Amino acid sequence: MDESEDVPKDFIKLKSEKLSVDEVSELVISPYCGAVSLFIGTTRNNFEGKKVIHLEYEAYTSMAETEIKKICRDVRQKWPSVKHIAVHHRLGVVPISEASVIIAVSSPHRAESLEAVMYCINTLKASVPIWKKEIYEDEYSWKENKECFWANSEK
Repeated sequence: MDESEDVPKDFIKLKSEKLSVDEVSELVISPYCGAVSLFIGTTRNNFEGKKVIHLEYEAYTSMAETEIKKICRDVRQKWPSVKHIAVHHRLGVVPISEASVIIAVSSPHRAESLEAVMYCINTLKASVPIWKKEIYEDEYSWKENKECFWANSEK
């Protein structure tokens, strides 16, 4: 296979079904890359001493997809050797221990893919219109990401 046949691709998906680490990592594998880095964000069972029952995510889907595409473009500018990027985010109810978000990046060497994955998750939390609701035993709370630029602008 000629490298020109393995053109860089972005795989973006927002869905209510369970996310698959295998599916996401397979999307970014390339024979020209020696590194695939993954970030998997999962639902934990507690927050500040409260028992978390599950999370619920809502999104402004078209805007969220547009913002994730911008993140992918930024990654390619900062790390030109990055080959493929996959960002899958779950919407709706996410039970304890299941993935809310999976990000995978492939590149020829590990440094670029590791840095790009960290940039992707941090920027996603800061700029993508996806909202998280934590459901506890007897109450719930909408959570804002401390990285979120629009939430911090009014404080």
